[in-house]
Amino acid sequence: MNKLCVILEMIKFEHTIFALPFAFLGAFLAARGFPGWLVSLWIILAMVGARSAAMAFNRLADRVYDGLNPRTAHRALPRGLLSSQFVVFFTLVSSALFIFASWMLNDLAFRLSPIALGIIFFYSYTKRFTSLSHLLLGLSLAIAPVGGWIAVRGEIDFAPFYVAAAVLFWVGGFDIIYACQDYEFDRKFSLHSMPRLFGKKRALQISALFHVFMMILLMCAFFQFNLSLLSWIGLLLVTMGLIYEHSLVSAGQVNNAFFSVNGLISLILFLFVGLDLCLLV
Repeated sequence: MNKLCVILEMIKFEHTIFALPFAFLGAFLAARGFPGWLVSLWIILAMVGARSAAMAFNRLADRVYDGLNPRTAHRALPRGLLSSQFVVFFTLVSSALFIFASWMLNDLAFRLSPIALGIIFFYSYTKRFTSLSHLLLGLSLAIAPVGGWIAVRGEIDFAPFYVAAAVLFWVGGFDIIYACQDYEFDRKFSLHSMPRLFGKKRALQISALFHVFMMILLMCAFFQFNLSLLSWIGLLLVTMGLIYEHSLVSAGQVNNAFFSVNGLISLILFLFVGLDLCLLV
């Protein structure tokens, strides 16, 4: 049980709530309602596998920097609570779960699954050479609504683009905020980030701009799918959540409340839009 707790802490399993609602949002939009229990089960397993693989691989790629950074030195690999060999094995098993779940969904999902893994693994190295790493993390999660769409339709379509782009800017925005904690560390070890490139104040302004882009893209998606008042109420709540999130940052609080707000944003959006789509059927 202790090792299981260490593993769940390593991959921040509770933060799966960031991505899973957007995968289901793509699936519900594709089905214009509930996509069915079996499809939903395989989507859940695919998302758990992909995110677990991504987080474990990220811990492997960053293990040296994590050991040098006081904020992350407590993590499992720097402390020796887990071995690198075990984390490699865990990454492979999680990747296999994702690929298998994709195969159970449909042929296109299966054929695209290695590309999705390649994108999310590639992100782990981007901070070494580009300040756009925040957007590349956003791209990794933007795969979720497109994947949900493909899981239901078995085809690639432009339709979920607005939602995917909204996720890209949402994640990019809050990752910039998160990166402000490592401003001095990134400067010392020549790691790239928006806070290091522009300074914290300007980086936070960029973060707010990214979240404005997110809201505009979600509005475009709502018009595209002709969603009703219920979805717009959800969007209003999301807007309030983003405003509250940035107020926390202004007060210097990048803490559990910050992460809880982000989880609620994705969950609220899915619940209101999902219910809206089910009622439209």
